[in-house]
Amino acid sequence: MFNPDMPLPQTADSRPLAGILWMLAAGLCFVVMTAMVKSMGQGMHPIQSAFLRYLLGIVFVLPALRSLLAARLTRRHWTMFGLRGAIHAVGVMLWFFAMTRIPLAEVTAMNYLTPIYVSLGAALFLGETLAARRITAIFVALIGAAIILRPGFREISPGHLAMLGTTLTLGGSYLLAKAAVADLSPAVVVAHLSIWVTVAMIPFAVAVWQTPSWQQLAVLFAIASFATAGHYFMTLALQAAPVAVTQPVTFLQLIWATLLGALVFGEGVDIWVVAGGTLILASVSFITWREAVLKRRPITPPSIAPKL
Repeated sequence: MFNPDMPLPQTADSRPLAGILWMLAAGLCFVVMTAMVKSMGQGMHPIQSAFLRYLLGIVFVLPALRSLLAARLTRRHWTMFGLRGAIHAVGVMLWFFAMTRIPLAEVTAMNYLTPIYVSLGAALFLGETLAARRITAIFVALIGAAIILRPGFREISPGHLAMLGTTLTLGGSYLLAKAAVADLSPAVVVAHLSIWVTVAMIPFAVAVWQTPSWQQLAVLFAIASFATAGHYFMTLALQAAPVAVTQPVTFLQLIWATLLGALVFGEGVDIWVVAGGTLILASVSFITWREAVLKRRPITPPSIAPKL
């Protein structure tokens, strides 16, 4: 069972080409996943869609069942899992809502903010040091976010606010995962995330429930499958090559999302969104490269994958 939240240790023999190709495959899966969510449109309430995506995705937890049952959990672990499940559930529901309100490219570009929140959170809560270069990179990323949103020049919609909330909550979830894997296996951490997020969303889903069609269930299961495949391919990429090599490849997700939004959903190509997303990703890539050069192993590694 792989861990979509924490990169695996690097192998001794780096294979850059393999890492790049696996990351390309991961990016395609994530873009297809987001496009399928958007294709559901107003046919189902976003909260119900988010709940069913996780409920159907529990099937992918089954390979970790033995590890899950064998794990010896303390009260601290249960508290951490419950808190992470609640935070992550909010992030997932906000993300599904944002997908119905703003263009695909904007969702993808703003998703790049998550590692920035992780860097800030690691400094505030995990005691990591923020060097001057890292602070500068974070500042550049925030400028990128301002370029995307352009407050004062256009209306900030509820979808944009939802996406800001998504990146913030998923960043918090990532930090809790880092704390959890310190003394638990990744399989246990991932399995508990799926279970707790599903449980946390039950009351919200019940409040908006409408009987789904078989077609809707099939699409949601496909969404869960593409999300799982994307995280698996990302893990293979991180095993094959350093994250400093594979992370810049994720820029293609923004290009693909922009083209898909224009060609399939009739969304206009907003050059400001592309420019802002490029700035954010460039700052994240710089942080990754800089830490790789300095070989600061304890530093929390940035991750751009949507934790959905």
